[in-house]
Order: sequence, then structure tokens, then C-alpha cells
Amino acid sequence: MRPYVFQNGTAVLTGAASGIGRALARGLAVRGSHLALIDRDEVGLNAVAAELRERYPALKIGVHPFDLSRTAQIPALADAVLREHPRVTLLINNAGVALGGTFEQLTLDEFEWVMDINFRAVVALTKAFLPALRSTLDAQLVNVSSLFGLIGPAGQSAYSSSKFAVRGFSEVLRHELTPQGVGVTTVFPGGVRTNIARNARVGQGVSQVETQAGQREFERLLRLDPAQAAEIILHGTGRRQARVLVGNDARLLDWIARLLPGSYGRVLEVLRGAR
Repeated sequence: MRPYVFQNGTAVLTGAASGIGRALARGLAVRGSHLALIDRDEVGLNAVAAELRERYPALKIGVHPFDLSRTAQIPALADAVLREHPRVTLLINNAGVALGGTFEQLTLDEFEWVMDINFRAVVALTKAFLPALRSTLDAQLVNVSSLFGLIGPAGQSAYSSSKFAVRGFSEVLRHELTPQGVGVTTVFPGGVRTNIARNARVGQGVSQVETQAGQREFERLLRLDPAQAAEIILHGTGRRQARVLVGNDARLLDWIARLLPGSYGRVLEVLRGAR
């Protein structure tokens, strides 16, 4: 496929109010893309949109506050976006949530909440926007998985399950859609400095001591600047890469998981003890 052209395209972006999403919105605007921005944080979303409208007055930038856990209402969200932006050339499913705790410490409702936002919303958004993408020559779909979509560490059963699901879903779509002219990129960010650790929920059965220790451990992993992560993602998108590994930790652990698929847990313990 030819490289994806950002200029004068329209990107639908979820999780746009902060972190990687905000950095992606800025990077897309720099490249000349019109934007439909989605996030449950209406205040943050409006702040990002106001900044970009001031810097790039020629771009059409729409704001759509929405909680992606309401998956049944995603078709109505897509209709609202398409009324404002009839020509969508890029969908970036970036939004995600985290939940700490062993599987035994989580309730099924907590587990399903993560699956709804991290996986089922990705499926529903892709379904809703696919006709628009297919009607445009050389469109692109980008699904953000995670480092934990490459490995499954203890204490991340819900998050890893959702991100492995995104990975599998995206690989199938790549095989199905590329012959139809829609490229598919799966992104695997490592530790990026966002608020995901502070905003993460913890399972009902997790003690306060475990919560604080887990949060400190998670935050130590978050090193890469979101702007750098966004540039890596957009570079891979433009080249229509099948997989984009973001950060040295993602590249290292992807290699370890491939080399030691049944025993990389021991390596994770060694790496954790070395920090």
C-alpha cells in the first residue's frame, strides 16, 4: 500500500484529552489532519480543541465528549461524528483504562468494565466507522494495544486480557482489510509518562498497602514522553506498519516473549528486582 497521507484527511481519535491522545491530536494537526476528538473528560477535551483551533484555524476540529463504557451508544456517537466529518480517513482507537489486582481480587463487574472500554469499544468503533473508511481510498485504522498485549504479568489479568484481545482483533482485520485498501496498524506502547497509573482503578479485594505499592511500581515504568510516543505512532501510521513498538522496554520485552514464550515470567522477576 502507498503511505498514508495525513494532509487534508480526517482523523477520529479516542482518549484525546490527555497523555498519548493529546500528543497524537497535536501531531495530527501539525500534519494537516482535520480532527474528531473523543474523550469522557469534557473539560480536557475542550482545552485540547481550543489550543488546536487557535494554532490551526484552517482545520475542522470537532469535540465529542463520550464515555466509551457505554458501548451500546457508540453507533449514535459515530453518526454524530460523521454528520460533522462525512469523510473519515483515519480511526485511532487510543483510549484505555487500567485495573490493578490479581484475578482473585477483582470482581467480574470490574473485569468487564476494562473489557468494555479497552476492547469492546474498539470493536464497536471499528464497526461503526468501517463503512466510512472503506469508502475512502487508502484509509487507515490504528488500534492501541500495550506492552501488556505482548506479555501477561501477574496482577494485570483484566488489562492484559483486553490488550491481547485488541492485538488479535487487529491482526485479523489486517488480513481482511488490507486487500480492500484499508491499512491496519497495532501499537504496543511501553512505559509512557501519562496519568494511567494515577487514574487506574484497583480491584475490590486489593488492600490500600498493595494499591500504593502497585502504583509506585507502575509509575516507575512510565518514562517515555507522550510527545515522543505520538511521533513514533504517527511515523508508523504513515508507513502503514503492521506493528509499532513504542519504547525500548516494549522492544526488549517483545523480544524476550518471542524467545522465551513459556518462561519469560522469570525474566520479569529478575528485571523487577534489578530496579
